[in-house]
Amino acid sequence: MFSLPSKIEAILYLKGQPLSISEIAEIAKCDRAEVKDALIELMSEYAHRETALEVVETEKGYNLQLKEIFAELSESLIQPELGVGALRTLAAIALKGGIAQPELIDIRGSGAYQHVHELVDLGFVRKRRQREARSYWLQVTDKFHQYFQLDQLPHQLSLNFNNLAAEDENEHSDTA
Repeated sequence: MFSLPSKIEAILYLKGQPLSISEIAEIAKCDRAEVKDALIELMSEYAHRETALEVVETEKGYNLQLKEIFAELSESLIQPELGVGALRTLAAIALKGGIAQPELIDIRGSGAYQHVHELVDLGFVRKRRQREARSYWLQVTDKFHQYFQLDQLPHQLSLNFNNLAAEDENEHSDTA
């Protein structure tokens, strides 16, 4: 039979979110005092192990999580989920080969401000203040190219992608 700390470790791992002492006690089918003692024991064990995980108490309850020191590794291995709007905003920036933020907002609407913020945070877009303007110039980063593996596209598709971007650029300069 497994010890209560091991059972709580399994519960925290399987739930993948902070749990209160009451929630843990209900799932483990024991009383709150036993859970408190087992949590202290479990937290002590993790504190003395050389492991990437830790059990911490948060505002929402107890959580089994990756230590903060591994955050950068986590970000590089776990692929971010982008919503459709953010993906479309990213595509617009990529197709243009760089774009002034006001022009992007004209194309994508005011929701693009949030998309740009998200894309900059994720490292897909670089945002630079334009020299003689109040707006920003937006460009995709190397991370964008690595993540979407555009360098591995077949040569013909790559040419079509570049032609499409050029046609789109000409279309916008004709209407301006």
